[in-house]
Amino acid sequence: MKSIHIFCLVVIIGIQGAWSQTGLTAGPPRIYFVSGAGQEQFQFVEVSNPSSDYELQLAISFEDWSYSELGENQLSNSGSLPNSCSDWLSVSEGYFSLKPGESKRIQLRMKVPPISSIDSATSVHTAMLFITQMNPRARQDRDGANIRLAVRSGIKVYHRFPAREQIDLEVTDLKVVHLDSLGGYLETDFQVSGNVWVEGRIRTEFLNQGDGRKVQLKDVSLYCLPGDRRKHFISIPKDLSPGKYLASVMFLFDEQDLVKIAEIEFNKHE
Repeated sequence: MKSIHIFCLVVIIGIQGAWSQTGLTAGPPRIYFVSGAGQEQFQFVEVSNPSSDYELQLAISFEDWSYSELGENQLSNSGSLPNSCSDWLSVSEGYFSLKPGESKRIQLRMKVPPISSIDSATSVHTAMLFITQMNPRARQDRDGANIRLAVRSGIKVYHRFPAREQIDLEVTDLKVVHLDSLGGYLETDFQVSGNVWVEGRIRTEFLNQGDGRKVQLKDVSLYCLPGDRRKHFISIPKDLSPGKYLASVMFLFDEQDLVKIAEIEFNKHE
């Protein structure tokens, strides 16, 4: 009789809360440091095992990350990106175990190198802290295959230097595109500058210039880093009535009194 073994590693990035199938929670999803060259700071990561019957053996490691042109997370080897701060980080315990129901607070230390070792053109540095389950739990699917399921939970780490926050986002292109298979959509190109990470929302409105009716889409979360060049695609609702429309794409920044708006007119046909 053939025995089939399958190993599954579930990667969770930037999500705080339990992963019920394997029982691992870690948070917060993002950690922020603001400190000068040569300074040392500490933050904490809370790790819990909500399982009622399974002990977790865990390991902590660091990698680099960046955003793709579409805003997706991209992972790289530790220390490989020019804005990496992976080498600045250390933890109080690199390996540990959690009994069922147990929690542990891990200290995360950042030691910024002296100014002579830092590229002054890089305003924001990042890393990813991973907590990896080292003892996958065996399960069996409906076909009898043995599945070993483990979790790797990622927490984003940000660092910037003490200075007045400067956020700038420039929309470089906004156009209407029609594809037979997808219908109509807006294609927005933008680039980000400044000296701080960007957290905000993208809001899109369609104003019928004939009858004044407005349709507002659900806000989309926006996360960017200085230097990012991005594309964002917005579907034009298929149930818009025919007419001439003004589409407004607004970039709203959390905790900042700043709004960037791009607009374009287009005709919606039957």
